[in-house]
Amino acid sequence: MAQPRALYVGPRIKRLRRELGLTQASMADDLDISASYIALIERNQRPLTADLLVRLARTYDLDIADLADDDSEEYRRRIAEVLRDPIFGDIEMPAMEVADLAASFPGISEALLRLHGAYVREQHALAGQGERGGDDGEVDPIAEARRFIAGRKNHFPVLDTDAEELAAEIAKAGSAAEWLRLKGVRVRFLPDEVLAGSLRRFDRHNQQLLIADSLDGASRSFQTALHVAYTAMRGQIAAILKEGEFSGPTAENLVRRALGGYAAAAILMPYAKFAAAVEQRRYDVEALGRQFGTSFEQIGHRLTTLQRPGSARVPFFFIRVDEAGNVSKRLDGAGFPFAAFGGSCPLWNVHATFRRPGEVVTQWLELPGGERFFSIARTVVAGGGRHGNPRLYRSVALACSAEHAPRLVYAQGIDPAQADATPIGIACRICHRSACTARAVPPIGREVLPEDYRRAAEPFAFDE
Repeated sequence: MAQPRALYVGPRIKRLRRELGLTQASMADDLDISASYIALIERNQRPLTADLLVRLARTYDLDIADLADDDSEEYRRRIAEVLRDPIFGDIEMPAMEVADLAASFPGISEALLRLHGAYVREQHALAGQGERGGDDGEVDPIAEARRFIAGRKNHFPVLDTDAEELAAEIAKAGSAAEWLRLKGVRVRFLPDEVLAGSLRRFDRHNQQLLIADSLDGASRSFQTALHVAYTAMRGQIAAILKEGEFSGPTAENLVRRALGGYAAAAILMPYAKFAAAVEQRRYDVEALGRQFGTSFEQIGHRLTTLQRPGSARVPFFFIRVDEAGNVSKRLDGAGFPFAAFGGSCPLWNVHATFRRPGEVVTQWLELPGGERFFSIARTVVAGGGRHGNPRLYRSVALACSAEHAPRLVYAQGIDPAQADATPIGIACRICHRSACTARAVPPIGREVLPEDYRRAAEPFAFDE
């Protein structure tokens, strides 16, 4: 007869004790055993007996099945992910050794995970020093505004709910312009020279909303919706702003602008209707734009916001860059690791779209830690509309976790596990991939070797 497998669940018992706010001595008293025995169990030097398992469950009103779950597999998985970091790339670590570490040395495993987490956070902090400000402690308002939006995963339920009600009223009226007329505001489209460089201006005295007639249909609709949002949803926007402690008016005004744009998009693309269309169209951005009369970029924005509980859709990260590689917009609806600083890696197709203007370009991506994503990118154009008006060409990209890619029309029928992914980094300064011919600068913490006798194919060669 097979002997029952010894149950070593030290980390789980330790976590339980901490969650209950108990010392080893107090838990030992509760269970009528010695504190030293608790210590041995937590270090996986003694197994959890069936009798003690029952006592734990009864004493603390717990589910035996939860207590009996073995943590070693979870540790093994997490440690394996950490060890995929390219900084460990030249160290041979057999899977059996990783499994032994997780099962036999949970304390060391936890220490390794904490140390690597601190290392990653420090790398990100160093990479973002320029974004947050100089040594004088000045805070970058752009970074501050981005953090406020990203901290809420670019999802503001109250704006979505109220925008749906407004959209229903507008549909009943026939159009946003007619809805405004019923409120006493006339919408007029005027030449650029009359508006003196403005795209939209509200004439309070005459109660007129003036919009540049050089804008295309999607932009006209969006500017009209923006005015509706700033007037009808002013209180809701102000309430959200009160949640932040901004360092100055610039950061607060940037967030106000972002919330206004969010509300306008929610009016044009009401949550329930848009979420249903997204599934029906399989996230076809261009088809969704035709259906809702909005632009490729506007659809991209809206796709990052669909995280309503019970009707959430694929979480996306959105980025917009210019031809020089400057990132002018980041919207994160998924908490992706490259949301704060990513976008500068030249291997990402968001930069290649300028060679294929107007075409949707897809790409599978893999970050140094092994995380895989699927990206779609395309150029967009701002400005123009009349002779002499400058046009600004940018590229926008949407990225989602590879596991969600099969839900998109762009990756239909492709197995993410079999897809050929391009290895990219968050930023050169925190990317430890050694075999990268596109690298611009060496990573933090690596010493560059001289090239007196050997010149590698990569821009830099590093010591061990």
